[in-house]
Amino acid sequence: MIGRLLGSRTKRAQRTSPLAAVWTPPSAGALSCRVLDPVNQPVPQAEFTVTDTAGRKVVSGGTDPFGSFVAAVPAGEYRLAVSAEGYAPYRAAATVAENSLTSLGDVTLQVAQPPELPAPGDWEIEPTHSAIGFTARHIGLARIRGRFNSFAGVVRVAEDAERSAMHVVIDAASIDTNVKMRDDHLRSGDFLDVARFPTLEFYSDRFAHRGGNKWAVTGALSLHGVTRTVTLDTEYLGLGNGMEGEVRAACRATTELHRDDFTVSWQTMLARGIAVVGPTIKVELDIQVVPKG
Repeated sequence: MIGRLLGSRTKRAQRTSPLAAVWTPPSAGALSCRVLDPVNQPVPQAEFTVTDTAGRKVVSGGTDPFGSFVAAVPAGEYRLAVSAEGYAPYRAAATVAENSLTSLGDVTLQVAQPPELPAPGDWEIEPTHSAIGFTARHIGLARIRGRFNSFAGVVRVAEDAERSAMHVVIDAASIDTNVKMRDDHLRSGDFLDVARFPTLEFYSDRFAHRGGNKWAVTGALSLHGVTRTVTLDTEYLGLGNGMEGEVRAACRATTELHRDDFTVSWQTMLARGIAVVGPTIKVELDIQVVPKG
């Protein structure tokens, strides 16, 4: 009877142990914390990264809907980094012992100050430190990566940044995927038809601040003789100084285009047995701008 009672207590203790929900080998322990905002609300999908003392990533992931995470790691010394959009990063050190739970408790993230915006006025794209690239899936095969080598643009920054405007012109013939035969095909009437439509143009006067360093830049993209509304999901990286001390601003942006929206059709080519890129194209921009002289 006493043996059964003790056995029952042992099983109950195992079920309620801090490590009961985390499988750990004998040489490992668990590391956990709960991520909160300044008003003590959980921050779901905050990103965490655990590295060892040499800076090597051991585990990473996102917090659950309650702002919590727990991870099994080998016993040792670790560094934890927690980040979430709109918040300043959090870093801490932790020592994890064998068969034990190391909890950092509640971690409160502080709201990040958005980076300083460019001064009002005209800023032009600096092509040497900018890139406009794209990724498309080759039908039945791997991804194709390419870029446009020639482009120019101006951003007119307003006193109220959300009233700013931009105009970008891309030389369609400058498309480059590092394969001449493919590039010639992309320039042909089957795709960009550069003889008839020598440029791609994007114009926007709708800048919407999404919080932190995130912006949505919505405008009209003219491609292959068709104009469609496109939104660039933009990350503003802030101000910096170039090699000669000039002030410059930087951003990254992405969007996805559907080729059929721009009448760049592929069904007829498939019917002729020509293997082409897939129906959607991801566009990625890394842009630096400098005051227009």
